[in-house]
Amino acid sequence: MRLISRIFLLLACCAGLTARAAKVDTVTTPSAAMNKDIRAVVILPDTYDGQKQFPVVYLLHGYGDRYNGWVNKVPAIKDEADRNNLIIVCPDGNISSWYFDSPVDKKWRYETYVSGELVKWIDKNYKTLADRKARAITGLSMGGHGALYLAFRHQDIFGAAGSMSGGVDIRPFPNNWELAKRLGPKSAFPGRWSENSVTEMLHLLSPGKLALIIDCGKSDFFYEVNLALHQKMDYLNIEHDFIVRPGVHNWEYWSNAVSYQLLFFKRFFVRK
Repeated sequence: MRLISRIFLLLACCAGLTARAAKVDTVTTPSAAMNKDIRAVVILPDTYDGQKQFPVVYLLHGYGDRYNGWVNKVPAIKDEADRNNLIIVCPDGNISSWYFDSPVDKKWRYETYVSGELVKWIDKNYKTLADRKARAITGLSMGGHGALYLAFRHQDIFGAAGSMSGGVDIRPFPNNWELAKRLGPKSAFPGRWSENSVTEMLHLLSPGKLALIIDCGKSDFFYEVNLALHQKMDYLNIEHDFIVRPGVHNWEYWSNAVSYQLLFFKRFFVRK
């Protein structure tokens, strides 16, 4: 019995030595536009060996959170990188950037950073498929708005985009989430608030250029603006997936929703 126990122990140890799992890097990336260094989390799949190139999904956090929010609150996101065989990058959008280049504060240039500076840095420092057909972006809440906002404005950079519980129309919320700090008061600058609402940016889309998936819980306070976006896209014959499930604006919902988003992107990458 001792011999058998030792054999099983040896086999277990060997299995542990050969097992592989996603690797999580915390990196510091430079932003010339904002004259500062910015942190990001990079999740590498278990098959990453420094030789093969991988597609990349940029995963944005919500208001009040930072670059490590996703990996800390949804640790299973590492398994998703393995399962879908892709790199996941979680940038820092500060706690309230909304991923704009702010017309009020020139030091807040998070559109320039995420869609330009960070993408170039990731492609330079990791084995990526450096092509829009192998690059997607999504996020939750403020990050859901940011993902669609950046993808709509940079279709040469991103081939697919998604949103989970996204604030896709900011106009109904003039006193929330420091939006007025980034755009100026809505009463004084209504045009800015419209121009920076995803719902009013559909004219930027080139037919068939972006693969799109939008997800929101039925009891979420952003549900009505997401439904309105879906209906407008449907009316304009803009192809997209629209998912509604029971749920509210919380991590329980997003930890489930992100699996659907990443599977959608994996299928997009395979098709392309």
